[in-house]
Amino acid sequence: MELVDRRTDASWLRGQYAASERRVCGLVSIAVSSYRYGARRSDESLREKLVRLAREKPRYGYRRLQVLVQREGERVNHKRLWRVYREAGLCLKRKKRRHCVRVGSPRPALTGANQEWALDFAHDVIAAGRNIRVLSVVDAFTRECLALEVDTGFASRRVTRVLDEIIARRGCPQAIRCDNGPELTSRHFLAWGLEWKIELRHIQPGKPTQNAHVESFHGRLREECLRVSWFNNLFDARRKVANWKTEYNEQRPHSSLGYRTPAEFARVAITPSYGKDVGSAHVENASGVSHFSTTPAAG
Repeated sequence: MELVDRRTDASWLRGQYAASERRVCGLVSIAVSSYRYGARRSDESLREKLVRLAREKPRYGYRRLQVLVQREGERVNHKRLWRVYREAGLCLKRKKRRHCVRVGSPRPALTGANQEWALDFAHDVIAAGRNIRVLSVVDAFTRECLALEVDTGFASRRVTRVLDEIIARRGCPQAIRCDNGPELTSRHFLAWGLEWKIELRHIQPGKPTQNAHVESFHGRLREECLRVSWFNNLFDARRKVANWKTEYNEQRPHSSLGYRTPAEFARVAITPSYGKDVGSAHVENASGVSHFSTTPAAG
């Protein structure tokens, strides 16, 4: 039990049973001087700053808020910031993660940009009740969001057109990891991969954790953009999602990158590697999974 909790318990005992200070301090095993101690430094300015930043970024935890506080020029010990953050009632409710058992050999660690892109779709609804889809493309090494396209539907040719635009400005990836949706197993998409000499790594059906990078990205996209935004129409959705993409790449601290932004990490990690080892940058990768054949199932 922490000291602050023991002091709280001691105060409750004194008020409940009218016991002396020495008696209650002995019961909770703290010194009388620790019980009487009063902080000389006020945390009010830090509290106000944390509340303001938490209102601007309601899904940021205390570690990301600490990065934002430091960006404003104030150096704060993480233990003090956590105490003030907790006392201000800013703690987030987290869903309990399910621990799944992975089968297969671990995936080799990525060492450079453009070695593997992760691709998937997210879903939402606009004010009129019409469903929309969001096509996400993420670099699995730098964690940059390369594309975030919003539309009511995506045919296979629309997907390859988005990928062609990314390749034109960034270069060709060595591999693309995706699921087994009809857009990503069509003859056109498979032929496009052969034309560009890109390995298409289709995950096992019903195993989204095998595409962990983009699933983690979608968790942030839903919490920080889709669930907190009201989309009046398709064009409004495109505008707000595009703004969030810029914020994610250039402003949002990423925990797996040492709380640097993906854009900052990408500048350190040098240039596209085309599958070859370049530089010495290292980033925490998701748990390994097997590679499986990209041949679509018959039928």
